[in-house]
Amino acid sequence: MKKLLFAIALFFSVQTAFAQSFSFGPKAGLNISNYTGGNIESDALVGYHLGGMLNFGLGRVFSIQPEVLFSTQGAKVDRGGTKSDFKINYVTLPIMLKFKSSGGFYFEFGPQVGFRASSNVPDQTIDNFAKNLDLGGGVGIGYQSPIGLGIGARYVAGFSKVGDFTGQNISPDFKNSVIQASIFWLIPIVK
Repeated sequence: MKKLLFAIALFFSVQTAFAQSFSFGPKAGLNISNYTGGNIESDALVGYHLGGMLNFGLGRVFSIQPEVLFSTQGAKVDRGGTKSDFKINYVTLPIMLKFKSSGGFYFEFGPQVGFRASSNVPDQTIDNFAKNLDLGGGVGIGYQSPIGLGIGARYVAGFSKVGDFTGQNISPDFKNSVIQASIFWLIPIVK
């Protein structure tokens, strides 16, 4: 019992020492996605992302920001002289480490895991064009006002191959590449 009380006291003392804050809110924006690597010929595809985020502040500068976003990605793939939209919808879970200045500008980076929700691939000869899991990392900048309204830009680079198919004229060694422009509102709950 003494160990439990000591652990609880230590937990609360660490929390007050770091002057923690907590906020949550919606996020939405524009995606410009493409594929990089491999021998695929493609152009950028415009999509969107929307979802929500939490922000756990540890002091005045640093915070951890997990997000859950529905994200439309893909590319306009050149298949024999015609370009077709290869669209993959993901539920992404970025966990960003955020450093904010006193003026509201911020820099962020962190890992992202994406789970394929659906796909729309016009070439029916390709089975399982996209894997169920997409790993990546993001880096971004932005501005957040004192009331929590903000804008941001982020680049997400894929670490894992998009697909695992064989026997096609396309090498499956390409990865997702996404530029995101967002608006958000982090509603402060604990300041």
